[in-house]
Amino acid sequence: MAPYVSDDSSNAEEADELRAGRRKAARYVVPVAVVGIAAATIGLVPAIADSGDPDLPEITAQQLIEKIAKSDVQQLSGTFKITTDLGLPDLGGLGAGFASGAMASGSGDGSSADPSAKLTELASGTHTLRLAVDGDDKQKLSLLENASEYSLIHNGKDIWGYDSKSNEVYHGTGEEAQADKGKPEEAPGTPKELTEEALKAVDDTTSVTVDGTAQVAGRDAYRLLIKPKQSGSTVGAITVAVDAKTGMPLKFTLTPSSGGSAVIDAGFTQVSFAKPAASTFDFTPPKGATVTEEGGPDKAAREHGGAKSEDELGKELEKEFGGPLSAGALGQGAEGGPEVIGEGWNSVAVFDTGGEGVPSGAEVGGDMGGFLDSLGDKATGKFGSGTVFSTRLINALVTDDGKVYVGAVTKDALVKAADSGK
Repeated sequence: MAPYVSDDSSNAEEADELRAGRRKAARYVVPVAVVGIAAATIGLVPAIADSGDPDLPEITAQQLIEKIAKSDVQQLSGTFKITTDLGLPDLGGLGAGFASGAMASGSGDGSSADPSAKLTELASGTHTLRLAVDGDDKQKLSLLENASEYSLIHNGKDIWGYDSKSNEVYHGTGEEAQADKGKPEEAPGTPKELTEEALKAVDDTTSVTVDGTAQVAGRDAYRLLIKPKQSGSTVGAITVAVDAKTGMPLKFTLTPSSGGSAVIDAGFTQVSFAKPAASTFDFTPPKGATVTEEGGPDKAAREHGGAKSEDELGKELEKEFGGPLSAGALGQGAEGGPEVIGEGWNSVAVFDTGGEGVPSGAEVGGDMGGFLDSLGDKATGKFGSGTVFSTRLINALVTDDGKVYVGAVTKDALVKAADSGK
């Protein structure tokens, strides 16, 4: 790793400690925090904040990242808006059919109030959410919809999900979250959670500077600008507005290298750091509501020696691979994760499915054949041939011999990585 040049010789050691402190687990994480797989590190480039409005004291990028890492806001309430535009194809009724089939197959509990299913809606479109936090044991996240609302509430050992549209309730317990040394769960899709993903970095392929100041939700903030130094990445830049007083990220914007609107734009429109009212976290299932307990029918089956829980399966996999499975372990190649080609923002993960590639439309025939052909672009190279499936941020190449190359890189960079792996 290239050393960070600064007047303070202890900055490198401090940066290592700060990176370790950023890796906080979340129980419910929305799959929009995809930036972490694109960058392996951050080379901290010193920069002074430009003049701007508001007029704030000068600060370096290193100092601002330290400020984010040390931020420990325990109480807040506010409203934030998130817009996600990955450029995914419109699946029409196919998506709904797939979701209902997944529930029928037992991959979910079948409740519209299940957080693991409901919060994936944040992966596309524009959504407004209300957030309230009071320490480790009390958090509430509400997704505001047309004439309806979905709320996820953590109060002590109880976790409630409530969908007002269907009048369905999901109930679970937060014992595992509380066991994590009392750390509060991260609210999915917030600027803070997205920023922590972006700052998980370990090399010097990134330029990090302070790009002036801003006002977000009526608060003074510094703007942290994160940009790849490498060509070939689909990430153009990441801008984080950091609250000047608390160090909490207030707004997160990721723009693609291809230009156009942001892929992810999440920011507070109103925020207060006062203690929320205790009644904010109270919840009693409404009269007539359908209540689904965590585990559902699967839990009863396990008690009679049937299906195993996700935790039980996870422990068996950890035993098989000789250690915990985590996102960090995915870069270990033969140690239990995929092979990784390239570095930094141009990292490409390689999976070998051991099977065949994607069938062509001609092989499938009919409307489904035409649908498959419309999803991807054919590609050829030293690796052979395959199909590239693209979004505005993440691209994947599925070869005809069953290998999958995935990264936040352009189609050309993806093919080049596949060629280099031959």
